[in-house]
Amino acid sequence: MSTIHVIPGGSAAEALRVALLHAGRSDEVIELRDDLAIGPLRGADDTPDVRTAFWERVFDDSSLDFAQELDGEAARIERLVSTDAPVVIWHAQSAADQLMLRRAAYHLRNTPQRLNEVRLSIDDLGPGALKAARSDRATAVGMFSPEILGAKLADAAPISVLRIGRLALEWQEVKQANAETRRWQDNTFKSGSFAELDAILVDCASGTWQIAARVAAELMVADVGFLVSDSVALWRCRETAAAGRIELRGKLPNASNWRTLELRAAASACRTGAPQ
Repeated sequence: MSTIHVIPGGSAAEALRVALLHAGRSDEVIELRDDLAIGPLRGADDTPDVRTAFWERVFDDSSLDFAQELDGEAARIERLVSTDAPVVIWHAQSAADQLMLRRAAYHLRNTPQRLNEVRLSIDDLGPGALKAARSDRATAVGMFSPEILGAKLADAAPISVLRIGRLALEWQEVKQANAETRRWQDNTFKSGSFAELDAILVDCASGTWQIAARVAAELMVADVGFLVSDSVALWRCRETAAAGRIELRGKLPNASNWRTLELRAAASACRTGAPQ
């Protein structure tokens, strides 16, 4: 019976398909795209509505059908449960990857003999990546080339029944905590807030106009315990500006086209001599 590979994100899935093709294997690849490190999780396994409403807020783009996307994700998880095929879960050292691992373990906990994993870390990216690494050494599977993934195919190993039970329990605990963000630090999930992200934007803003993408990039590389995407960074720029803590200038575009937007500290902050 053909193996099913579960992997977070579309780019990671494409890289793994290329690796499998080069290895002469026809295994199925199932991608789970939802970034579970951010936004509400309580009820996420019962209905996709809670996650749909969150991502609609983040993207603010009526052309994107998040209900359809998350319905599809739920269907892919159900397919994993309903088949008897062995499963390999690919994950790296980021909050989103680790949450996906735990979610899959929770849904497959009644058939533990099917579960295997491939672990990836920044060490697999080589010395160059180590020099440029964040202080938290966070990595996502999408960072790895087809060549690296192909070399790791042989590393797939069973997950013990005891560990599957622990992973499933951790997923339930994280859902119940229902924090705004989830940090992965010292092999433990810690709750965080959007305010922590906004504070970085405020700290990086100066009294003069800057390209917003440059300020957002500071948030994306900051050690916040999870990997912040460009769409989330733009969303927090909008929310922080709406709260009067920074100012934005220019036509506010959607998440795929915002490179001309400019940002500066709020005028009130500049007048009171607040740190820039």
